Amino acid sequence: MQDLSTPDAVHPIGAPDLRLHLVTLGVADLARASAFYEAMGLQRRAVSSETVAFFQCGHVLLSLYPRHLLAEDATLPDDARQTFSGLALACNVAAEGEVAALIARAVDAGGQEVKPAQKVFWGGTSGYFADPDGHMWEVAHNPFFPFDAEGRLTVPVPGAA
Repeated sequence: MQDLSTPDAVHPIGAPDLRLHLVTLGVADLARASAFYEAMGLQRRAVSSETVAFFQCGHVLLSLYPRHLLAEDATLPDDARQTFSGLALACNVAAEGEVAALIARAVDAGGQEVKPAQKVFWGGTSGYFADPDGHMWEVAHNPFFPFDAEGRLTVPVPGAA
């Protein structure tokens, strides 16, 4: 039986497993966006350049790239940004009080509070901020999704004991 738990695992039909390794945000001003994420505590990586910035963001790499170049790379038009794109990045935190603290840090760094931290119907605490380019981030404390020893969020599997 093939071990599918490793990053290099290949699906039995020959297609690689879908995994999230990097998130690229299209930004209007790379310097401004980089300064925001540095103020949020992320460290810009050495492989960054004048046209792209990379930040280690937990177990995922966050990439910032000029919006018009990202659209060009994807062979799509750079349409005007909608108020809500239908996408939100999320950061889970270990304690309820950390939700409001991280949103406040984002506001201090130049972001905008969209929804203040509050108790939510599923039993945790959640709020939202937008970065300077309007990219939405949810900050949540979910007592039902613990972190493992390496800091990865763990979600219970149905039927698992």
